Amino acid sequence: MVKRQLFLWTMLALLAGCAVNPVTGKNELSLVSEQQELAIGAQQYAPARQSQGGDYGVDQELTAYVSQVGQRLAAVSDRKLPYEFKVLNSSVPNAWALPGGKISINRGMLTELQSEAELAAVLGHEIVHAAARHSAQSMSTGMLLQAGALGTAVATQGTSYANLAQMGAGVGAKLLSQKYGRDAERESDLYGMQYMVRAGYDPQGAVDLQRTFVKLAEGKQQDWISGLFASHPPSRERLQDNIALLATLPKGGELGVERYRAKIAHLLRTKPAYEAYDEGRKALKEDSRWKARQLAQKAIDLEPREAHFYALMGDVEQKDKQLKEAVIQYDKATSLNPGFFYYYLQRGKVREQMNLGALAKSDLERSLELLPTGDAYYSLGNLARKDGRVNDAKAYYAKVGNHGELGQQAYGSLVDLDLKENPAKYLNARAGQDAQGRIVAQINNPTPRNVGGIVLLVQCRNESGKVLKLQKTLKGKVAAGGQQMFDLGLTGQLTPEQLRTLQVAIARAEVVD
Repeated sequence: MVKRQLFLWTMLALLAGCAVNPVTGKNELSLVSEQQELAIGAQQYAPARQSQGGDYGVDQELTAYVSQVGQRLAAVSDRKLPYEFKVLNSSVPNAWALPGGKISINRGMLTELQSEAELAAVLGHEIVHAAARHSAQSMSTGMLLQAGALGTAVATQGTSYANLAQMGAGVGAKLLSQKYGRDAERESDLYGMQYMVRAGYDPQGAVDLQRTFVKLAEGKQQDWISGLFASHPPSRERLQDNIALLATLPKGGELGVERYRAKIAHLLRTKPAYEAYDEGRKALKEDSRWKARQLAQKAIDLEPREAHFYALMGDVEQKDKQLKEAVIQYDKATSLNPGFFYYYLQRGKVREQMNLGALAKSDLERSLELLPTGDAYYSLGNLARKDGRVNDAKAYYAKVGNHGELGQQAYGSLVDLDLKENPAKYLNARAGQDAQGRIVAQINNPTPRNVGGIVLLVQCRNESGKVLKLQKTLKGKVAAGGQQMFDLGLTGQLTPEQLRTLQVAIARAEVVD
């Protein structure tokens, strides 16, 4: 019966969800409509960029150039979409595409490329992922699997900046972290090279690029493994396929070596500044504050227009408890780049420590507008709690979630405020007879707080249906994350029928030391 229902679910999904791939012309599973696809891309593009370091803003001409190359390729693609191209402020060599043609390439990728044709190869590859609906196909497959799981349940009745972002369970994070299948990568290579030819680029650039990728992958260079290779794994098979395809394509086209080198000249000149910044971030993570300060200053000296560098200095000052100096550094960062969440988040947290509640609240709310983070919700919860706005505080703490150290802190704060009003929301109780014949209640306390002062409502029925209701105050406490058995003192007082219908519910509880 279960297998039959699963089969019916699958067949219904397949019949309802077949669509023609606009690039390949093949019939493929598609449970995500084009309207949904466009909406997902539009909604997730900005927060995804924020979580990956934000837009690179020091050299606006570079972003305009990358966009120009991207639009040149998009114009000859098989699917017209509202394509966008952004350069992200990250040293990790990476590029990605969201549904609906929302494409980004990292600063760290641009410094590794050798020509405009290689840039066109990267962007063309990503354009195909968007045009051929590869992300939407992955989502459709996931939806189909979920539908099958739902059918089974009915039949049987039975988480850098990305670490801060609350995208762990969201569509955006899954799309950014997904690993494309071999067929999708082959399609993107195949049609991406064809798009290069249509746009007037030499497809040799794609082969050169793939050859470099294979060499770097075999050398297991960590920055590449954590970047493009995580979602676009290269292989010698792909390289040979591209070489074979190149032999069938028209010869010639632009390589654009000199033009490309001229466009990224400033990026190359300032690469040492970003290397110092990355080393500074690493040093600060290891609590080597003196080294981090030196590296932040080196980065600032080499490129005084980069807001990230001042934010690093602000983080160093914050760790050194130099809060006023930290605010000054974050002020510089926000003035240089007012559109990145991290500067407001950090300044808000410092102002919280300085008891500047209104200013802290404004910064934290601005950071949330740019990118929702557990850190911002937690600090806003603390501010609301301090101001006596208990309901607001509870709402903020609830948004943090309960994963990780910060999540546990927020959950503990939520328990502090809400346990008395809603004890059953946090504690579990059940009753029965133990091996010694005693009538007992087992209280489970999954919270990070010790709980006591527990009052149980006890209810049962006798043979005639009469309801017996009692209140029992339990002595002692239940440790955080633990469970405890309590004797209800009813041994020998209940009939077998009453014992069978015994139920308990938590009426009151409180946090104790």
